[in-house]
Amino acid sequence: MPPRSIRDMNNTNLSRTAAEICAYLENAEIEFSLVTHAPAFTIEECAEVENLIGGRICKNLFLQTTTGSAYYLLMLDGSKKFVTKDVSKKLGSSRLSFAPPEAMRDMLNTSPGSLSVTSLVFDKEKRVALAIDADILKEEYICCHPSDNTATLKIKTSDVTKKLLPMLGIEPKIINI
Repeated sequence: MPPRSIRDMNNTNLSRTAAEICAYLENAEIEFSLVTHAPAFTIEECAEVENLIGGRICKNLFLQTTTGSAYYLLMLDGSKKFVTKDVSKKLGSSRLSFAPPEAMRDMLNTSPGSLSVTSLVFDKEKRVALAIDADILKEEYICCHPSDNTATLKIKTSDVTKKLLPMLGIEPKIINI
């Protein structure tokens, strides 16, 4: 599938949030492919979407410390399990748990099942730290929702790490899960 830009999507029913993400990527000169589909809330529901987009979708978890003083977006391979004790230790953090949907909405303008690295575009106050499982970075592409689970983006991993994240002022913590 050739890369598509927002200009090619006039007949695509994207949400405002997804359209904002696509416009941001285009303005940053980051090429991407996009497919729209029925809502996919879980990594299991994304299996069919992976066939459409031609890549593996990573699991994205929104986490917080027990006190709610720190927030993390954790990207990991969909087949891996999140073990709070292990991830907390690797991040040098107090015990992590899932952050409430309200915090995700307030900080990242998205909801559970739609979270991804592109959601960090909306974190204007830089309250969310990014942690990435090292295996994600071995893939040629990162496939993720554009903060809307009725669409999926396919972006070169190198464009995420060398263009998108630096533009956002984000230095991810790479961990092995």
